[in-house]
Amino acid sequence: MGLKLRKIVIIGAGHVGTMCGLSLMYRGEVDELVYIDIDREKAYSQALDLDDAVSLFPHQITVRTGDYGDVEDADVIVMAAGVSRLPGQTRLDMLDDSIRIMKEVASHMQGLHIPGILISISNPADIVADYLRKQLDLPKNRCFSTGTSLDSCRLRRILSQKMHLDRSSIQAFVMGEHGDSQMIPFSAVHISGKPLLQWMKDDTVRYGKLDLVQIEEETANAGHEVIEGKGSTEFGIGIALSEIVRSIFHDSKKVLPVSPLLEGEYGQYGIHAGVPCIIGKDGIEQVIEISLTDKEKEKFENSCGVIREYISHIS
Repeated sequence: MGLKLRKIVIIGAGHVGTMCGLSLMYRGEVDELVYIDIDREKAYSQALDLDDAVSLFPHQITVRTGDYGDVEDADVIVMAAGVSRLPGQTRLDMLDDSIRIMKEVASHMQGLHIPGILISISNPADIVADYLRKQLDLPKNRCFSTGTSLDSCRLRRILSQKMHLDRSSIQAFVMGEHGDSQMIPFSAVHISGKPLLQWMKDDTVRYGKLDLVQIEEETANAGHEVIEGKGSTEFGIGIALSEIVRSIFHDSKKVLPVSPLLEGEYGQYGIHAGVPCIIGKDGIEQVIEISLTDKEKEKFENSCGVIREYISHIS
């Protein structure tokens, strides 16, 4: 019996969807990559361009365009459809356009058998994931957003630069909305097992002046900075998505910050928000609840309140 080929369908052939596909290809995490886009000519051209690269890969990959029927035997579906965020826009400013697009996409997928795991990247990420899960009637473990996974990469970069330490030694993540109301549980940030707050206390000369408020603001604004400079973000989210997919295909049980449906965890019900989760072959296998300080709980609750408010605006 041959090995099962891993099929991934990416809906949306723009900057983000294409970079996600390329990241998956480079990391050897896909055997068949299928693009679906309302602009079929663009999807075809993107797939053809990616397919040219396969000639120099050490492994064979099929890259092609398809239709919504392809989701019925896909292992993973990546939702990357949407409009680009403009300079000065927040992710929540994109809500109306994103839901209009999601309604169109969902209309093609409703009634189809969807056995795979749907990972949404489209912004506003938490709200779109909630909408798709409801419209497609998918179980919570198989429909979620990348959430704060990219924000967490940005946080580690910023901490690494400010502390002059290798970012691979930093264990840190962002929680809440993938947006301006996100928060950082600094009490849970560790560098090689030692709490960040202890580093600041033990070495006041080198680390005591770290401005945690500024770090939180820089992390939240990192996406805006990229948008202002080049018009889109693509590389970071491509790798973040491929890391999630890798944990699924290898059943790695890796703990990653994504945006699942919360049903009582952290005292939140009925919304998607960024929290650390165990990711394995069935998607989200467990939401990890960490201890938060009272101030951190307040910030997380505020962020969830923002998500909840915007979900209520969807008709």
